[in-house]
Amino acid sequence: MKKIFTIAACLAFGAGSAMAQETFPRNGVYDERPGLVALTNATIHTDYKTTLNNATLVIRNGKVEAVGTNVKVPAGAVVVDAKGKHIYPGFVDMYSSYGLPEVKRPQRNWGGTPQLESNKQGAYNWNQAIRPETNAVELFKADKKQAEELRKQGFGSVLAIHQDGIARGTATLVTLADKRENEVIVLDKAAAALSFDKGSSAQDYPSSLMGSIALLRQTYLDAKWNAQNPGREQNISLKAFTEASRFPQIFEADDKLGVLRADKVGDEFNTQYIIKTKGDEYQMLKEVKATNAPLIVSVNYPDAYNVEDPYDARRVPLEAMKHWEMAPSNAGILAKAGVTFAFTASDLKDKKDFLPNVRKAINYGLSEEEALKALTATPAKLLKAEHMVGSLGEGKLANFIVTSGNLFANDNLILENWVQGDRYKITEVPSDYRGVYTLKIGNNTSKKLKIAGTPDKPELSVIGADTVKGKISFNGNLVTLSFTDSKKSNETIRLSGWLADKNLQGEGQLPDASAVKWSATFSEAMTQQDKKDAAKKAELVEVGQMIYPFRAYGQAELPKQETILIKNATVWTNEKDGKLENADVLLKNGKIAKVGKNLSESGAKVIDGTGKHVTPGIIDEHSHIALNAVNEGSQAVTAEVRMQDVVNSDDINIYRQLAGGVTTSQLLHGSANPVGGQSAIIKLRWGKSPQDLMVEGADGFIKFALGENVKQSNWGNAQTIRFPQSRMGVEQVYVDAFTRAKEYEQAWKSYNKLSKRQQAKTAAPRRDLELETLVEILNGKRFITCHSYVQSEINMMMKVADQMGFKVNTFTHILEGYKVADKMKEHGAGGSTFSDWWAYKMEVKDAIPQNAGIMHNLGVVTAINSDDAEMARRLNQEAAKSVKYAGVSEEDALKMVTLNPAKLLHLDDRMGSLKAGKDADVVLWNNHPLSIYARPEKTFVDGVAYFDAERDAQLQQDMEKERMRLIQKMLNAKAGGAKTQNPTIKKASVLHCEDVEHHEEESYLAY
Repeated sequence: MKKIFTIAACLAFGAGSAMAQETFPRNGVYDERPGLVALTNATIHTDYKTTLNNATLVIRNGKVEAVGTNVKVPAGAVVVDAKGKHIYPGFVDMYSSYGLPEVKRPQRNWGGTPQLESNKQGAYNWNQAIRPETNAVELFKADKKQAEELRKQGFGSVLAIHQDGIARGTATLVTLADKRENEVIVLDKAAAALSFDKGSSAQDYPSSLMGSIALLRQTYLDAKWNAQNPGREQNISLKAFTEASRFPQIFEADDKLGVLRADKVGDEFNTQYIIKTKGDEYQMLKEVKATNAPLIVSVNYPDAYNVEDPYDARRVPLEAMKHWEMAPSNAGILAKAGVTFAFTASDLKDKKDFLPNVRKAINYGLSEEEALKALTATPAKLLKAEHMVGSLGEGKLANFIVTSGNLFANDNLILENWVQGDRYKITEVPSDYRGVYTLKIGNNTSKKLKIAGTPDKPELSVIGADTVKGKISFNGNLVTLSFTDSKKSNETIRLSGWLADKNLQGEGQLPDASAVKWSATFSEAMTQQDKKDAAKKAELVEVGQMIYPFRAYGQAELPKQETILIKNATVWTNEKDGKLENADVLLKNGKIAKVGKNLSESGAKVIDGTGKHVTPGIIDEHSHIALNAVNEGSQAVTAEVRMQDVVNSDDINIYRQLAGGVTTSQLLHGSANPVGGQSAIIKLRWGKSPQDLMVEGADGFIKFALGENVKQSNWGNAQTIRFPQSRMGVEQVYVDAFTRAKEYEQAWKSYNKLSKRQQAKTAAPRRDLELETLVEILNGKRFITCHSYVQSEINMMMKVADQMGFKVNTFTHILEGYKVADKMKEHGAGGSTFSDWWAYKMEVKDAIPQNAGIMHNLGVVTAINSDDAEMARRLNQEAAKSVKYAGVSEEDALKMVTLNPAKLLHLDDRMGSLKAGKDADVVLWNNHPLSIYARPEKTFVDGVAYFDAERDAQLQQDMEKERMRLIQKMLNAKAGGAKTQNPTIKKASVLHCEDVEHHEEESYLAY
């Protein structure tokens, strides 16, 4: 038996190299050594919860042959004495682009011709963002430089994913050994990959997040139909999509809301995704946990902001500051909540930050056991590869790291990384020079020199009349020192020299330029306590409070539903009782319990309404707040897209509009196409999740549009491909769409009439999300809000509706409504208009401020809407303009922003007036509600005061205190040597009807 006593002595031996290239011809002598190595006397962590002391690990031909405390070393094995060292399973990164070509995204050419159809040749999917036929194993090429970078962080294997497109195909599990591709591939198809990112596709559709979601949903349906109907359509992509469904499904999400969106798609198609996140999941922990999705968690923490300049500091929003502080606690919070997760290094620009950031997560509350589990066992199990990687056991790949001590200790070093039994040296065992020395410089009086810290990062202190910190570095046997003579001095002494036995000596230069000789005689070793202090992890870091939502005006605890009695106010009921003076309103269990005089209720919180006004909450029939996208402007008909898929519950405009008395908003698709997307109707429940904002049981609505936008009049000279290009063409789009919808409905009716036996022999029609939505309109289950301006087109739309058998529920904008109000009433359409917008484009040149009043007087249900995040904060004033311009009564004007939009949304049985049994969506104003001086003091949604003027004032003070605390913490971090980033201007989303892209406007303040 050959014995080697140090790990360093096992230099170029490759234990896994024997018999590794059986199918390849060899030029030269064939090395038939058995690749047999035994590492003895080590502390071996066979998995995240099992540690063996003084144990032996035997590997043969790249695999583990035996591991334990009573393992007999086989004859002929090379023995490596690993005494004092620790051995851990190699890490597994299940989200990597290792070895795969870079994804080249198309350059956005705003003046160029759009690409409407796929230009990929062959029997593939119609959309280039759907590319499940991609197999990473066919693109994979081992990369020594990338592999070395990952091995230094402890990784032994990674899942290589070609991160291109929405359906990305299959990923391959590979090791990081420097071998041929054939030898490092562990599982050729280990998982399927998906996202909402269209990647390299230059095709117009999808142009928005909601379009990506709709495309993925339709792909699931098409793949199922294709599998059930072989021979109907040869589609390589759909077949590959179905085939890939048997593998673990990994979904890349952009943020915490992306996690929820992805899970919603997965639930619809009975698929549990493994979701790769960005590290902000802690901000919506309850909702993320409820998905039951295992997560792949990023450890890419933001740098502190450079906030020394007060003006620069104002550019950093509160949520960015808080995320900087709290991001490292993400993993610990997830672990305590019982969320399964694995770590990834994928988001790090510099991979050498990976292990330090994992250790940082431990300092912020993650246990060492959970950290090791997330690095090894969890990714292996999720990939169904636990029989090969993730732990050390008989028959598994010999992927392991050798460390100088506890993996997560501050002074620990990864010394070696063994991959498939091949040894890769990472770090030399550093010499330990720590201790106390007697320092003599020239003929000067001796001082004490203390070297502490860790062997790889020594720290220098020079002790004389006082103690000063200095700098010291070693390079082999060479040493360099620099320090000042005292704390008061700014003159630096510089010394360089070498190690002689345990002592140091050499030459140097004093601040007066004179050369000197110096020596440092070793006097005592570093104490065990000092070594423990250097090795121990930092104490748990305390962070600020979590707030909901995670941004300015978020709160540690959301306001709760209460029993509220408002006394002695002027109450605008919007009912037959009209306006009541000195009346009371009782809110109980989220409903309006009573409206009247001299009311009382035991246990109610009483609010004195003397001199104040109470109205129903304002309802905005046409809004684009709280959305991550507004237009899927790529195709003429996009009825399949849904605004509910892109609701952003963190949008500050929710809070701002609560401060303006708004309680409910219809979030509409934009006006880029004749048939837009499905609406979302939300209540402004600030701090709740997107799903919790939805108005329960509300009817479905959809956005249609007419005019300049849909025929792309102002989209540039190259936008001449998409039909329609004229107002005549718009009419034909509607006729064609509803004709196809009728044929689609009839096909399903015919199929559903068949007996079960006949159905078994008959191919079912293909489910089409676009046509299903149009059928809902035909059957009165979904209702149209139509963007409109010009009289002729409004008439055309009603004619098409009559011809095809549906109704237009609401004409929005409708600035020429006064010309066609009689026809609107006859058709049964309502109008939701601006109060006094005109002259902002050719279509509105005939707009008049009396428009709303004329429609109202002719019996059309008329609402005033915003279509604008700022205007929505003053809809009470917009309603008042109809009093001024058209002589509408004050009560009827108020109804234009309360009861009338409720009627248009079919919600007037639940909101829009103050009546017992209706939702407690109520506003308490400090003044006449139609006055420009009126401000809401409290805005209740379901009886919860989501806005309270007094609490708002306190929140502003609290936010300033929190900002100052975080600014000071960042200043301290910078002073301590932490990396910093320069503040950037905060950009707040403000979307409008005509925004084709996600438009951003600058906001210089943090809130």
